Amino acid sequence: MHLRLSIFFLCLATAAATAAVQTDIEYGRADGVSLKLDAAVPDGAGPFPAVILVHGGGWTGGDKSGGPKKGYMAPMHEPLSAAGFAWFSINYRLAPTFRHPAQVEDVETAIRWVRANAEKYRIDPKRIALSGESAGGHLVALAVVRQTPATRVDAVVPFYGVFDFAAEAKRRDGLIPSFNKLFGRDVLDDTMQKMMREASPVHFVKPGLPPFLLVHGTADQTVSYQQSVDLLARLHTAGVPAELLPIKDGPHGMLPWPRLAPDFADQVVAWLKKTLPDSAKR
Repeated sequence: MHLRLSIFFLCLATAAATAAVQTDIEYGRADGVSLKLDAAVPDGAGPFPAVILVHGGGWTGGDKSGGPKKGYMAPMHEPLSAAGFAWFSINYRLAPTFRHPAQVEDVETAIRWVRANAEKYRIDPKRIALSGESAGGHLVALAVVRQTPATRVDAVVPFYGVFDFAAEAKRRDGLIPSFNKLFGRDVLDDTMQKMMREASPVHFVKPGLPPFLLVHGTADQTVSYQQSVDLLARLHTAGVPAELLPIKDGPHGMLPWPRLAPDFADQVVAWLKKTLPDSAKR
């Protein structure tokens, strides 16, 4: 009987932690495009900590849902819900139809929308984090170094992002198609160098930024692991709280990671809980 009761209450707890997903909520409009997000908010009064999720896809593709394989940021959906976080997964304008800085501007619009709708979605506006992977990792880091009072967040978790375009172009021996499409140029001239520098978060790190958790596979062949190492060093120099979670032998993208680091999502969630404590623990 006691075992049956334990299982019953465990099932109740699991059900309570599983948040229903609301899809295709409009969070803004830009250039005639409806910007949409998916939202999952735990049951209960809240207020809950929240994470805004930004998918990758080379700035030219990807989807807030994770796509058919449930990649991009989708591997974090269930761990966040189970830990009592609300999450908002966004789509944004894509290159080459829309060039930089359209993408980061959409991330900033999403931050303002979540803050403005905090009461409606039972969100604690003092516990909002930003997280993205690949191109999304770049965008969340860039949004943070560009922050204003209206777009400030309280923590950021970039997964395997490009933080220094010039360094990555040098490693690749030149521009790659996704860079060309993002910036609308195919020549590595002075103009392109200037555009890449302005889009590189590493050059705009300053004291007072929110805490960073950088997550990167050590065997990433798409975006160099050194990108996260170099950003970590720059953050430490500026006195910004920052940590790096290396995924040993991890390739680009989270889908293969569970067999390499089964607890990586739990580690990310634990860091978020530590960094965004509820008011009773402050």
